[in-house]
Amino acid sequence: MEFKTFVFYVLSAIMLIAALRTITARNPVHAALFLVLSFFSAAGLWMLLQAEFLAIVLIMVYVGAVMVLFLFVIMMLDLDVARLRHRFWSYLPLGSMIGLLMVLEMSLVLGGKYFGAEVLPDQPAPAGYSN
Repeated sequence: MEFKTFVFYVLSAIMLIAALRTITARNPVHAALFLVLSFFSAAGLWMLLQAEFLAIVLIMVYVGAVMVLFLFVIMMLDLDVARLRHRFWSYLPLGSMIGLLMVLEMSLVLGGKYFGAEVLPDQPAPAGYSN
C-alpha cells in the first residue's frame, strides 16, 4: 500500500469518527472540539490533494474564527442539555430515513459511473504549475 493511500485512510477514519462523535457527544463543548478535529482531518485531506490554500483557509476561517465564536456562544448560553434531549428519540425514524437517503445519494455520486467520471492516474504536474 502506498504511503499517500495509507494517510488518506487514516485521515478519513479520524474524520468519520470525529464527525460521529460531534453529533453523539453529550457535552456541547466536547462536540465542538470533535468538530475541530474533523476540520483538521479535512484539511489534511486537502493537503493530500495538493490544495494547500484550501487547507489553510479551512483551518484559519473555520477553526480560527467560526469555532472560536461557536465555543464562546456555547459557554455564554449555559445550555440545559437535559431539556434539549427530552424528545431526542422521537425524531429517530425521520432522521434515519433522511440519513439513508443521503447515503444512497452519495453512493450514486461517488460510484463514478453515475456521471461518467473516470479516475485519472497520478500524473506529474506540468512545468509552471501552481495551485
